[in-house]
Amino acid sequence: MSQTILITGGAGFIGSNFIPYFMTAHPDYKIVNLDKLTYAGNLDNLKEVENNPNYTFVKGDICDETLVNALFDKYDFTGVIHFAAESHVDNSITGPRPFINTNLLGTFNLLEAARTHWFDAPNTP
Repeated sequence: MSQTILITGGAGFIGSNFIPYFMTAHPDYKIVNLDKLTYAGNLDNLKEVENNPNYTFVKGDICDETLVNALFDKYDFTGVIHFAAESHVDNSITGPRPFINTNLLGTFNLLEAARTHWFDAPNTP
């Protein structure tokens, strides 16, 4: 059975180190990397996997519920590894909205998409 994993924030520091590691450890898995490419994301960190046929990059925001659901529909994910987050806590003091949007609402979008596609699907046993 083919496994397709959604990795969010894969162009960030942790994600861009994790993806090559995971792909080496699990060469039969397909990876879809969803990243907004903010100040923290850098696709240059993923040069070693960018041409791997099991790797797909999607530029997008986990806060975009329509996009997240469309990706679940298209790729039929079997797992999610969630690294996308606003991480500069000092910035949250003067501007908390991006942190609330990404860290709370974006995470909620992922959870809801997983619940809908994995547990509420019409043919779920």
